[in-house]
Amino acid sequence: MTQMNKNAPVMVTGASGYLGSWIIHRLLSDGYTVHATVRDPNKAASVAHLQKMAEQFSGTLHLFKADLLDDGSFDAAMQGCEVVMHTASPFLMTGYTDAEAALVRPALEGTRNVLAAVERTHSVKRVVLTSSVAAIYGDSKDIEQTPNGIFDESMWNNSSSVSHQPYQYSKAVAEREAWQWVERQQRWDLVTINPALIMGPALTKNSQSASIEILQEFGNGTMRMGAPKLWTGLVDVRDVALAHVRAAFTPEAKGRYILCDRTLNLLEMGKALRERLGNTYPFPRTPVPTFLFWLVAPLYGYTRAFVSCNMGYAVAFDHTRSQQDLQIEYRDVRDSLAEHFKQLIDDGVLPNRL
Repeated sequence: MTQMNKNAPVMVTGASGYLGSWIIHRLLSDGYTVHATVRDPNKAASVAHLQKMAEQFSGTLHLFKADLLDDGSFDAAMQGCEVVMHTASPFLMTGYTDAEAALVRPALEGTRNVLAAVERTHSVKRVVLTSSVAAIYGDSKDIEQTPNGIFDESMWNNSSSVSHQPYQYSKAVAEREAWQWVERQQRWDLVTINPALIMGPALTKNSQSASIEILQEFGNGTMRMGAPKLWTGLVDVRDVALAHVRAAFTPEAKGRYILCDRTLNLLEMGKALRERLGNTYPFPRTPVPTFLFWLVAPLYGYTRAFVSCNMGYAVAFDHTRSQQDLQIEYRDVRDSLAEHFKQLIDDGVLPNRL
């Protein structure tokens, strides 16, 4: 068991991001001293919400400049810390042309640079790494390879590559890299948090994530004529933030933890939004036939290989370890969907039809 000094500062990378901000919120509200790394501490638009939290809560916030691809840039922020939470990693499903440069390199080199700093910082006892269920499976079809029709922490994504599901591949190679570093030493231990698709309100208007892209498609009519038969696990961002803090300060915590409230397909997500927000938005009511979506997939940014390996395959996740070890009591993520959707309306990302 690893005992942590709760008076020592806690380092969080990617502090201004969607998840990182909620982790900072939790730590500051619990009274911790936080060393938060961001790309530019002087960029007011990116850090104003963090500074506001520091004024509201009993904890103390210190901002540091660091970059995933800059070896040595995390050393200053890590001084005196016993816990390092590495959340910074690109989360892009579309909008890039070079997957290696946009996803794989920053995820892998960022992990290496943070862990190299851990090796140089002898106060560190535990690293909590934000991974993903994407490191556990690549395609929904992978569910057929599980013994009980459910993904658990013992499984690894072996079906993704730079050319097929590159985001999933980036999460898998980054987490594997972290576990290799652990095996080479005995001073610090590693706990990974493997969340499903994260939903729920953001603490800043500047958040960007695939969850926002999906909600925009629900609101802008992209799925008006129907939703592809695609399933995904979902979890509230506040539950994921809490899991990071508990993973850091629960001495018995070890290994990987899947974070997932429930699995829904796109049609079920649309139904949840309609039940909570009404019929004024073009939420889908019918499924799109698989063969039809396979034909038009490239027009919507999907490869036909993706459709063949994911459409029509329901997935499921075992979150027992997170409940037993970290005492996570999951929010109903269907409510989180509605909260997040309403925030996009308030932020002007979606038109107000309520």
